[in-house]
Amino acid sequence: MENENLSKNLSNESLVDEILDAKMDTRNLLVGDVILDAKMDTRNLVDEYKGLPNEEVKDRLAEKRNSLEIAIENVDHDFNAGTIVRSANNFNVSKVHIVGRRKYNRRGAMCTDKYLEIVYWPSMEEFMADQRARKREVGAIENNVERAKPLGLKRFESHSTLVFGSEGNGISLELVNAAESLKVFSF
Repeated sequence: MENENLSKNLSNESLVDEILDAKMDTRNLLVGDVILDAKMDTRNLVDEYKGLPNEEVKDRLAEKRNSLEIAIENVDHDFNAGTIVRSANNFNVSKVHIVGRRKYNRRGAMCTDKYLEIVYWPSMEEFMADQRARKREVGAIENNVERAKPLGLKRFESHSTLVFGSEGNGISLELVNAAESLKVFSF
């Protein structure tokens, strides 16, 4: 009788919906944000973070973060934004700023955005005001600007923010002209 009731329940559409709502991922044995078995955790994490919920991984990484911040000028919804987020995570930066469009190619980030503080700015003007208020040195990475200096010669201050533009067009003229104090570097 119990097996018969279980079969009826399993075929019940609402139960299927509940399971799907729980976001059960059998690859990771992930239910919601909890990994049930660290040995089965396939996320791209060092072993000490395997099996931990994403928020706990983020909190533990926060204890070791450096002061570098990365900004992405997201004008064109370019594909490089996700890979920049992934690289920022690899360097364990303190923040990633997305300036312009909120939407970016998260696929390139490979879920590393879950471990970072990401701040969205509707305009370059607002982003630069925040950077000035927090006394951060802002440097833009751009190859096609006359005043660009070689990146390898730069000695960064402890509170620096590096800004990257789109893959095709680089940084915008608005950013280049945002402030005389903006330093531009090339590779």
